[in-house]
Amino acid sequence: MLELRSVAADIAGAPVLRGVSMHLPPGGLVALIGRNGAGKTTTLRAIMGLLPLRGGAVLVGGEEVTSAPAHHRTRLGIGYAPEERRLFGPFTVQQNLLLPAEVLRLPPAETARRLDAVLTFLPELAALASRRAAGLSGGQGKMVALGRALMVGTRAVLLDEPFQGLAPALAHRYADALRGLHAAFPGVALLVTESNPQLLEPLVDTTYVIERGEIVPDEIATLKTTITKHG
Repeated sequence: MLELRSVAADIAGAPVLRGVSMHLPPGGLVALIGRNGAGKTTTLRAIMGLLPLRGGAVLVGGEEVTSAPAHHRTRLGIGYAPEERRLFGPFTVQQNLLLPAEVLRLPPAETARRLDAVLTFLPELAALASRRAAGLSGGQGKMVALGRALMVGTRAVLLDEPFQGLAPALAHRYADALRGLHAAFPGVALLVTESNPQLLEPLVDTTYVIERGEIVPDEIATLKTTITKHG
């Protein structure tokens, strides 16, 4: 469904991604594991079209979108929750959830259907719907960012370091949400980045390890825990 072919990208003239190739199948739960600075966030930004590529290709459903703007990829059903959440503080939780649907000008009936699905899947957001985003805890903000990504991510959702900074109880709740995502949103593929492989190992179908901007085989990955790379 989502494929990267030898993607290369620079930041401020310095190479960050060096020939990254990955495959995210429909309904798959894929982890991208690596140390801070290894290229995880840059990979997600490359998928979303938020930085130009020096080489390679990004495909969605077999359609090459390498040169397509970010909003086009969102229209193709790719949702993105960045590590820093990027919620609009003065807006309520519900307004933050609805914003991407409004930007895409989805029909009101479809917007309502998606919002109902998200609030059913993440009932804690229904209880927070009228609260301003500026007053949320870090864990609550992570849940809102997940819900917002699901509002447009009908084919794939990209989550950047979703467990970062979460208390253990909230981390378990977030893991439960990811575990139940397939049942609530059949066919939606999930790509999750993380520095600690132990957090995602029980959840994922496929794990890629990235080091210095390259996908590496498990036998040369040194992340304290042996990760098997499938696919």
